[in-house]
Amino acid sequence: MKVLLDTCAFLWITTDAKELSENARQIFRNPKNEMFLSSVSVWEIMVKNGIGKLPLPSPAQEFITSQRIKHEIETLPLTEKAIFHLKTLPKHNQDPFDRMLICQAIEYDLTILTCDGFMEQYPVKTAW
Repeated sequence: MKVLLDTCAFLWITTDAKELSENARQIFRNPKNEMFLSSVSVWEIMVKNGIGKLPLPSPAQEFITSQRIKHEIETLPLTEKAIFHLKTLPKHNQDPFDRMLICQAIEYDLTILTCDGFMEQYPVKTAW
């Protein structure tokens, strides 16, 4: 399975947070699954950390890079082709970060690992 980590899933996996479901842990630990972190999530983490809403154990850039490498998570760039899916999305959620993740999941046929139940309202596969 190709898995796109929602921002919260990436943060909870890398900090072994109690909020992470057992199923999410199993999906992440399964060596057959390919894990991706969107550049959109990197942007979200950098913004929220920069304004003081998201404390991290080390500087954001260092934290993201080291955790991605440690956990063998690939970076997924945001492409123009993925962005074009915005036109087809219903307006269930206006969060631009979430909407871009949904566009990427559609474009690359990825399952989003997320605790956000609203994503099930979109034409994407989700798991938690």
